[in-house]
Amino acid sequence: MVASSLVLNNEYQYGISPMAVSYAELPQEEDIKWCTVSLADVINAKKRLEAAVFDVDGKHACEVITNCKWESVPLPQILNKAYYPGRFKRIYSDTVNGAPFYLPSQMTDIYPKPEKYISALTKCDISELRLKLGDVLLTRSGTIGNVTIVSKTLENTIFSDDVIRITPNGVMAGFVYSYLRSKIGSTILATNRYGSVIQHIEPDHLADISIPNPPDRIKIKINDFIMRSFSLRDESNELIDKATDLLIDALKLPPVHEFETSRFDNNSDVNNYNVKLSELSGRLDGSYHVPVVAAIKEHLQKHAAEVTTVGDSRISKAIILPGRFKRVYVDEGQGVKFLGGKEIFQLNPNIEKYISIKAHKNQLEAGLSIKENSIITPARGTLGSVALSPPHFYGWAISDNLMQIIGLPETCGYLYIFLNSSYGSYLIKRFTYGGVVDALEPSHLGSVEIPLLKDTDAQAEINNLALEANELRYQAYTLEQEAMKVMDEEVIYAKRGD
Repeated sequence: MVASSLVLNNEYQYGISPMAVSYAELPQEEDIKWCTVSLADVINAKKRLEAAVFDVDGKHACEVITNCKWESVPLPQILNKAYYPGRFKRIYSDTVNGAPFYLPSQMTDIYPKPEKYISALTKCDISELRLKLGDVLLTRSGTIGNVTIVSKTLENTIFSDDVIRITPNGVMAGFVYSYLRSKIGSTILATNRYGSVIQHIEPDHLADISIPNPPDRIKIKINDFIMRSFSLRDESNELIDKATDLLIDALKLPPVHEFETSRFDNNSDVNNYNVKLSELSGRLDGSYHVPVVAAIKEHLQKHAAEVTTVGDSRISKAIILPGRFKRVYVDEGQGVKFLGGKEIFQLNPNIEKYISIKAHKNQLEAGLSIKENSIITPARGTLGSVALSPPHFYGWAISDNLMQIIGLPETCGYLYIFLNSSYGSYLIKRFTYGGVVDALEPSHLGSVEIPLLKDTDAQAEINNLALEANELRYQAYTLEQEAMKVMDEEVIYAKRGD
């Protein structure tokens, strides 16, 4: 609504009718969000009067920072620079001839995998797209405000111009990250200084963001927590790589693109191949019979002690796909955190949905609740990726678009490493069905082939490395939580006189 303190003699000067500035009774209902808006705010919002233009949460967040114990400064004052590369037309290539290219949506994944490969023919300076160690990254369009730090995992990787690169001064990366990651900081980032919601952010907009400026000892404490957290994430990813290398060596696996496959007609521009009637398995879709899958399976049979399936009781306890259900959402702190498909690959996802424990008690017990030693994979949408649930996920809920494999302590780490490899991904995706939305069922996932190694000690080591990596990720999560606690209690919500 419009504030009652507006200057009425400015009504017609700015083209606003008397109705727009008349006195109005404030709403009494507690479930209605409202705020007063000054005439200056309306003018700066191009004279728009829709409520959606003026964000209540954004105005409240700005008030919190105004009332903070510490003096606030414009964000650029503690930054060295903030920029993004120039726009360019992308030319994509294959895995052999292109360089791995990451999308902004992958920026917050704990260990992102490239979904595309960019060609050297692209007319841009590829080196300008590579990330620099220690920079803070910020998505500038779409879902704006996602933030992370460039650690060893992302160093020198190629991201698009949709990611703003921020180089903080001194040891400020962890402090800046924590502030932008906080509820107050992220809310302010998503609104401009007048409180209106924005859908796109430029480096210049950072000048409108105020950040509290506490003593250096507090900044250093927060920064240390965050940088140690990212260091542990890097260590966990290194252990995943080590385990994957052990698996590849044990099975003598070549790169996927080197598997030899035969075509039915080499003169055709369309992929084509022979399939025996005995191998149809009731499936006539071409994606089920891709030659590389047959080549991988044949290779595994030659080099493994045994090839079994995910559904083998020696490998897993159960495979659960929650049934469709009407979700009963509740406010934060009143229910169970509800994870979506993208969030399972993040260490500390921004949970925006919570489901009622009372309304979903039976469903949580039956399969919605994430169990110990579980591997989660999408059952609808983009298929073929898996996530080993870290301990802090246990007890959270998954949507009915996700499946979880309840593993055994002695095998779940090994199972994750194989399914997380490019070979495992191919074996999962071959079962894809559906016309508009790709889908998988528990029976499909249970039929995915899993090799058991001849060297049982190597298999045990792979399993242990994966579990150790998962424990490091949990430690990284707890360190970030400590940093966020200090940011809230000692910086954002610190009161004058405390």
